Amino acid sequence: MAIAGAYSEITPAVPDWLNKGDNAWQLTAATFVGLQSMPGLVILYASIVKKKWAVNSAFMALYAFAAVLICWVLLGYRMAFGDQLLPFWGKGAPSLGQKFLINRAKVPKSTHFRDDGTVETKMVEPFYPMASLVYFQFTFAAITLILLAGSVLGRMNIKAWMAFVPLWLIFSYTVGAFSLWGGGFLYHWGVIDYSGGYVIHLSSGIAGFTAAYWVGPRLKSDRERFPPNNVLLMLAGAGMLWMGWSGFNGGAPYAANIDASIAVLNTNICAATSLLVWTSLDVVFFGKPSVIGAVQGMMTGLVCITPGAGLVQSWAAIVMGMLSGSIPWVSMMVLHKKSALLQKVDDTLGVFHTHAVAGLLGGLLTGLFAEPALCRLILPVGNSRGAFYGRNGGMQFLKQLVAAMFVAAWNIVSTTIILLAIRVFIPLRMPEEQLIIGDDAVHGEEAYALWGDGEKYDPTRHGWNTSVYGEETAPSPYINGARGVTINL
Repeated sequence: MAIAGAYSEITPAVPDWLNKGDNAWQLTAATFVGLQSMPGLVILYASIVKKKWAVNSAFMALYAFAAVLICWVLLGYRMAFGDQLLPFWGKGAPSLGQKFLINRAKVPKSTHFRDDGTVETKMVEPFYPMASLVYFQFTFAAITLILLAGSVLGRMNIKAWMAFVPLWLIFSYTVGAFSLWGGGFLYHWGVIDYSGGYVIHLSSGIAGFTAAYWVGPRLKSDRERFPPNNVLLMLAGAGMLWMGWSGFNGGAPYAANIDASIAVLNTNICAATSLLVWTSLDVVFFGKPSVIGAVQGMMTGLVCITPGAGLVQSWAAIVMGMLSGSIPWVSMMVLHKKSALLQKVDDTLGVFHTHAVAGLLGGLLTGLFAEPALCRLILPVGNSRGAFYGRNGGMQFLKQLVAAMFVAAWNIVSTTIILLAIRVFIPLRMPEEQLIIGDDAVHGEEAYALWGDGEKYDPTRHGWNTSVYGEETAPSPYINGARGVTINL
């Protein structure tokens, strides 16, 4: 059979190892995951919080996305996916040179050996350049920090957040990523984390809860009443998050293969099931469906399926959706109100419940439902299977539990040390005057140009008393007026 010219011709830009389809899908998947953060979570955070915190919440996500990218290419990527420094950590180095980025992608410590020293699974070497893999994995690192931010919205000092992001990326995220994905000890032990149930969601949920403890609570008035300022815009952000998850889980096999197809289908099945179960519980116990509740149910379903998206059958995805729509619901609506610790720690968006609980649940359910034939498509350790498939499946469940304990413990310790170190130089919580006013005091900006909000704003701070012709104009007496609409008469 003749090979089409597009695939047979070899040029310097198309080496013989390059699969254009895989490369196109990986870049597309990376873009999907990036859109989950920018603008997906930026929009979601800006709209789900009280109006006075819309700008600050969006900015925390925006800053994290940019800061993570620079730290990732300077040091982080190779700490997570490079040569081994420790069994749980890679050697940090820049990922910026063309000699590194245009070569075929590889994860150097991913070769898995049998007990007798023979190779069981070859090194992971996708059919595209390293640049594609670096960018794809960056989007995962970025969304982890942004999810973590959801626990501390509405009171964390923005300067402390700016210091926290690079430190947490380097000393916490890279450890989990290398241990489970980059060829670390959990990877070779056979722990299953298909696309980040532990590396991303359990980590962000536990670290976010820990950060919320050390930063301290919001104002009492904010904790008692924190309505979303734009429910419809919140749904737009949530929709981008849901659709972007096809890249999140579909890109995990590093190829446009059949496992990616299974992962995308299972992702949407579980999310839909979880949303319907959460909404049904709201109707049964509260008498009406909640839009915010539906978004929470969607989120827990997406999180729960992530550890095993390409490794479980689609009927199992429905079961996982039923459990992810009910167990986190109970932890948030029932257990939260009965636990003194959960009541004390002000987790603004309930990231502990939607990500830590759902991520742990997904990891453990993967240890039960991982299907042997699907496991053989992608996992490095042969004969992997969930407990429901007999033989050594019970051991798989134990591995999932131990790995969850390691990830949780590391995030508690590392997050605590990082925040206590930052606290020496920068207060973790905003001063009271900023907490009372919100965005206008923190950023000098407001989300909506509305009259009569009572916010204190002095337009002269931004040079608004100078006309475009350089002539001095009298400052407006309407200092409480709408930004950009006030006219100096």
